Amino acid sequence: MLAAAPQYQQPHSVPRRLCNVPKAQASGAGGPEAEAGNALLSKLGALAAGAAIFFGGYTTGIASSSMVADVRTAESHRQEITAPAPASLPVKPVSLALPDQAAKETVQAAQQAGLAADELSTIRVFQANTPSVVNVTNIRAMQSYYSMDVERIPAGTGSGFVWDRQGHVVTNFHVIKGASEVKVTLLDQSTYSAKVVGFDPDKDVAVLQLDMPEEARAALQPVSLGSSTGLMVGQRVYAIGNPFGLDHTLTQGIISGLGRELSTGLYPIKNVIQTDAAINPGNSGGVLLDSKGNLIGINTAIADPTGKGSSSGVGFAIPIDTVKGLVGQILQYGRVMRPSLGVVIAPPQALQRIGEKGVLVLDVTPGSPAERAGLRPTSRNAAGDLILGDIITSVDGAPVASARDLLEQLDAKRVGDKVVVDVLRGGRQRLSFSLLLADRVLGSGTE
Repeated sequence: MLAAAPQYQQPHSVPRRLCNVPKAQASGAGGPEAEAGNALLSKLGALAAGAAIFFGGYTTGIASSSMVADVRTAESHRQEITAPAPASLPVKPVSLALPDQAAKETVQAAQQAGLAADELSTIRVFQANTPSVVNVTNIRAMQSYYSMDVERIPAGTGSGFVWDRQGHVVTNFHVIKGASEVKVTLLDQSTYSAKVVGFDPDKDVAVLQLDMPEEARAALQPVSLGSSTGLMVGQRVYAIGNPFGLDHTLTQGIISGLGRELSTGLYPIKNVIQTDAAINPGNSGGVLLDSKGNLIGINTAIADPTGKGSSSGVGFAIPIDTVKGLVGQILQYGRVMRPSLGVVIAPPQALQRIGEKGVLVLDVTPGSPAERAGLRPTSRNAAGDLILGDIITSVDGAPVASARDLLEQLDAKRVGDKVVVDVLRGGRQRLSFSLLLADRVLGSGTE
C-alpha cells in the first residue's frame, strides 16, 4: 500500500483518494506498452520500462490513501449547458419541482417554522434531488476457506444517481470495480440488480442498467443535468451521497477551486471541481449540485494526507460536461471510443539515454493510421545495428515531450479527426504526416 504524500506532486495535481467505503490497494504491474517495450528493447539493448502502480482490489472498511502513477497498467481498460451565476446574497428560495406530497409538506412545515430563506433553499434542493440518488453495493464471489463453497460477499458501497427513466444509473468506476454482482438501492429502500453497461476507468465513470419492471422505471426521477462551464469559485454547492453507509446524507460548501487535475492512469481527468463540501468514503459516485439543484459534478475523490479516510475539506468532483460525453458514448457503443495513431511507444528511458525529447515509436500496428501515413518503428538493419524509429515531437502544433503529452493531445480528439503529426527521423530529418485517427482497441497497448 502506498501512503499518499501530503504535498502536491505537480500544479493542480493531488494525491488521489477513493471515496467509496472499501479499501483501495496498490499493486505493481507493467503496462502493455511497458511489456512490448521490454520485449523489443531487451533485444535492442535498450533499457526496460518501469513498473506501474494501480488500484487493485478492496475489502470492507475505510480506504487508506494511495497514489496512482501516470503509467497505464496491464489491466487498465480504455473505454466525456451555461452554468448559473453564483447565488447572490441574501439567498432567495429557488423554485424546484418537488418529488411528492411528503416533500411539499416538509417545505411547508419549514416555512411555518420560520426558517431563513437560505435554509428553505437548501431544504428544497435536498427534497427535489434525494429521489435521484441511489446506494450502490459491490458484491463479490469469494470461496470459503473452510467449506470451499463460493459465497457472495458485499465488498463495499458507494453512491450513484439516476440518469434517465430507462433505468440507467451513473456512478464511479472504482465503486463497482471487481464486482461479480452490483445491487442498487433506491430512496424507498427497494433494491434491484444492475448490469454494467460500460465504463471508463481513466475518467472513473461507469454506467449501470437496473433490472426492474417497466412500471418501476417510469417512476424513476432522473437528476437534473446542469453544466460545469462557467462555474465560479465561491458559488454554493451541495453534495448528496451515502458516506459510511449513511444513506442520502446532505453536505454543503462552496467551489474552492477550478481546473484541477486528477490522475487515474495515463489519461488525466481535466477541469476537476474542488469543493469544501464534506466528502467521505461512500460519497463516491454521488451528486454535486449547484444552488438551483442542477448536477454539476460527480463526487469522486478527497485529499487525505492523514490516511484516516475522512474529509479534509478538500474534495474533488468530475465535471458534468465531461461525464455527459462519456455516458453518451457508453450508452451508444457500450464503451468509450478513444482515438489512436496506432503506434506502440517506447519507455521514456529510451530517449533520456540519448538526450532527445518526444515520444519514440517502438512499433507500428499493421493497418493503422500510422502505418498508412508512413511512420517508422524502431528496428535493426542487416548488420544488426539499432535504428531508432520516428520520434513524435508534436501533434497539430502542440509540443509532445512525453507520453503524457501525446495522450493528452489524443484525449482531446475524436475518432475520425484529421491530425498532423511532426516527427524527428534519424536524428536530423523533420517530417510531418497527416492522418485520420482510428478507434483504439481496448488493451491493445497502442496509442
